[in-house]
Amino acid sequence: MVDLALLILRVWLGFTFVLHGGQKLFGWFGGGGIAGTARYFEGVGIRPGRFWAVLAGLGEFGGGVLVGLGFLTPLGALAIVITMVVAISAVAGRHGFWVQDGGYEYNLLIIAVALMLILAGPGAYAIDHRLGVVGSRS
Repeated sequence: MVDLALLILRVWLGFTFVLHGGQKLFGWFGGGGIAGTARYFEGVGIRPGRFWAVLAGLGEFGGGVLVGLGFLTPLGALAIVITMVVAISAVAGRHGFWVQDGGYEYNLLIIAVALMLILAGPGAYAIDHRLGVVGSRS
C-alpha cells in the first residue's frame, strides 16, 4: 500500500508542477509564458526577469516530469524544493504564513511533500526502482 501511496503522491505532485512550469514556459492554461512571467518577476524585484522565468519554468516543468515518472526522483524533487524556496523568499514570505493572504503556507506543504519523496524514495512503481537508481528505497 505504501508504494501505491507514493505513486499517487508522486504523479499528482509531478503533474501539478508540469502544469505550473507549462504556464511559465509556454503560456499554457492561462499562464503568461516566458514574457509574462518575466514581467511578473521584474515587477516583484526578481531580475533579470527573463532569465529567472526560464529557470523557474524549467525547474517546475522538468522537476515535475522527473517526479511524476519517478526518474531521478531526488533531483526532480530538489528542483521543486528550490523553486518553492525562491517563491517564499522573493514573494510569499513577506505576506506571512496563511495562503489566503498570499503567504507561504502552501509552498511549505509542497516542500514537505518533495522532501518526503527525497527521503522515502519514489516507491516500487517508479523508473528509479526499475533501474535500481540510488534514492529508490522501496
